[in-house]
Order: sequence, then C-alpha cells, then structure tokens
Amino acid sequence: MPTRPLRIGTRGSPMALYQAGLVGDRLRAAHPSLAADGAVELVAIRTTGDRVQNRQLAEIGGKGLFTKEIEEALFDDRIDLAVHSLKDMETVLPAGLAIACVLKRDDPRDVLVAQGGAGLAALPRGARVGTVSLRRRAQLLRHRGDLAIVPVRGNVNTRLGKLAAGEFDALVLALCGLERLGETALVSDILPPELMLPAVGQGAIAVECRAMDDWVRQLLAPLHDPASAACVTAERAMLAALDGSCRTPIAGLATIDGDRLSLEGLLLAPDGNDERRGRIAGAVADAEAIGSELGAQLRRGAGPEFGFG
Repeated sequence: MPTRPLRIGTRGSPMALYQAGLVGDRLRAAHPSLAADGAVELVAIRTTGDRVQNRQLAEIGGKGLFTKEIEEALFDDRIDLAVHSLKDMETVLPAGLAIACVLKRDDPRDVLVAQGGAGLAALPRGARVGTVSLRRRAQLLRHRGDLAIVPVRGNVNTRLGKLAAGEFDALVLALCGLERLGETALVSDILPPELMLPAVGQGAIAVECRAMDDWVRQLLAPLHDPASAACVTAERAMLAALDGSCRTPIAGLATIDGDRLSLEGLLLAPDGNDERRGRIAGAVADAEAIGSELGAQLRRGAGPEFGFG
C-alpha cells in the first residue's frame, strides 16, 4: 500500500469539488486508514472544457473535453482516481482506464429556474431560456416552440449569475446539481421525464481509475451501487449504439423494479420537430444488451433529420 496520500483528481468547479469531496468523505468513512489528516488529497485539474467558454462543445470536440486532461493525469500517475459527472464521460474509455465505482444515483430530472419563479407553461412567448444542451433545446422547442433558446456556457454558479443579471428569463439545469450546491430553493419547475427526458448518466457520479490498479478498486468497492451502475450501463450502451455525440440530441433513462430493468430512449431532431421514442425492458443482468438493442431500434431508419447520413 502506498505511503503517500490517495490523490483524487477532479475539475475545479464548485460542483466538481463537492463531488470529489463526497467521494473522499465516503472513502474515509469506509476505510479507517484514510481517516487521518492528509491521507486523502484533492487535485484540481483545469480541463479544455473549463478553459474554452465562448464556443459550444460540439464545435471544440464534445463532452470528452471535460475528462481528457484528468485522464492524462491518471496515465501519468499524478492522481490515483478521478471523480466525474457520468454524463460528461465518453461512452468508450481510453484503453487502460475503467469506471471502478458508480455512487448511488441522485435525482436525474431537469428543472427550470426562472425569473419570478414562473413554471415552463407560464413563461411568456419569446422568453429567453438559457441552455447549451441540444437535448434540452430540442425538447423545450417540442413543447414550447415559441421560446427563444439561447446558448449559455459556464458552471452552474456562473449560469445562475447570468440569470440574476437579466441575460435570460430562465435556465434549464440538472436538479442534482442544485441539490449538491444547496440551491434547490431556486427551482421554479421540476420537469418530468415525459416532458424532458434526462441526459444519459445524469445524476450519477462515476469514479475512474487505472484498470489494473487493484488497490484503488478495493478501496472503491464499498462505495459502489450496483443498481445505479446497471441503469447507467444500459443508458450508455444505448448511446454507444446510436454513436451519440454532442451534435445529436439523445436522452435516456433506466429504472429498476425488482430484477427488471426498463429503459426509455429518445432521439430528437435538433429543431425539435421530430422524435423517435422507445422503451425496452429485461433482466437487470442484461443491462448492456438492453441498451444496445434499444439504441439499434431508435437508429433503424433514422435519417439526416436526426443527424445521421
């Protein structure tokens, strides 16, 4: 066992630091050897996605820009594990790295945060709604084609500051993020999955490490939630089958009832004018196969209007 601190890599935003701190706290609780001062160290790493704030993700390489530098730190042995919002991770990891742990998932739903506390239905025509997500944009336009969807980058606190400054009439954000920051009082409207199906992996925190690092894997084992892992495995398999990128609006959410897993998936035209929605269920043990099958079903026959050739 190394005598140096266990080094946890993370982005430097308040949300990311909270998530990394949560993993650190749970590791200390599970392993008395890590409870001493200095036994666990947070290492903040600035990613390309954090540095470039004036362009949309699809223009500069996609969501992997929030993980690339952190994964490089794993390869270089500058950190021992990395804490990510699972929705920021590519569906195919670099060879030699693995998701060793998925924490119990938080609420995956999206919410509206609006000036004056208005719900989605009460927003005036032409209201400016800020989001950088093509998934959120397409679903908003599907239900409220009169809204003006305006791109907004930056961490949650930055976006909330822009809303307070009057740059937007409302924002769409992940409920789990506001919960982690203690800002749920700002929520105007919780958007149900039938109106706003979440992003694949939303609400889940994943811990990545070197695939052959048995010491770190053993440390993380008590933190792992198998049910949450099965759900996100199905969702990510669906996304992989769709060859999903930041240029294609895709949503998905898996739930478990007993030993059965149900997965709903949604493929949208970027302008919100068309959609393909499907649902498939099966044994929890078959989570990956369920996701692959639903992805294949959704993609079958999808043409240029959905971003496919």
